[in-house]
Amino acid sequence: MSLFRVLLSIIFPPLAVLDKGCGSVLIVLLLTCAGWIPGVIGALVILNKEQKTVINQPTYPTYPTTNYNRTHCDY
Repeated sequence: MSLFRVLLSIIFPPLAVLDKGCGSVLIVLLLTCAGWIPGVIGALVILNKEQKTVINQPTYPTYPTTNYNRTHCDY
């Protein structure tokens, strides 16, 4: 969380979480409409949450496709 994001979340909370997804923006926008302090707290909580990264994802081999020496369609 950068200092710029923290200042942006204090000034205008929905703009600070714009890249976190539509749901986060909607939640922070509703909290900001309910009151400025809940919106700031919601934005700071969302910004502080770590993003999950997928590691050790299995990779599947790709096999080349063969055309069996066809030069035209045989339908």
